[in-house]
Amino acid sequence: MHEMEMLTLLSVEEGTEEASWQERALCAQTDPEAFFPEKGGSTREAKKVCVGCEVRAECLEYALANDERFGIWGGLSERERRKLKKRAV
Repeated sequence: MHEMEMLTLLSVEEGTEEASWQERALCAQTDPEAFFPEKGGSTREAKKVCVGCEVRAECLEYALANDERFGIWGGLSERERRKLKKRAV
């Protein structure tokens, strides 16, 4: 199900601002399963992809704004995003 969310997110209609950053995302060119590891699974491969992604900031901003609870977004896991949000409050 989480993989489907990512695929849906990445197939947003062209012409919108959201679609523009998503189309440039490196994760759109890789296996989405890496970005939604099983509980306790490694996030290393997904984070390696994020490091070189030009839209990492937009991706993280999207995840924080939409309270994404699963997967790697903007190079951060759900736990890391939760900590970031707590520090911002």
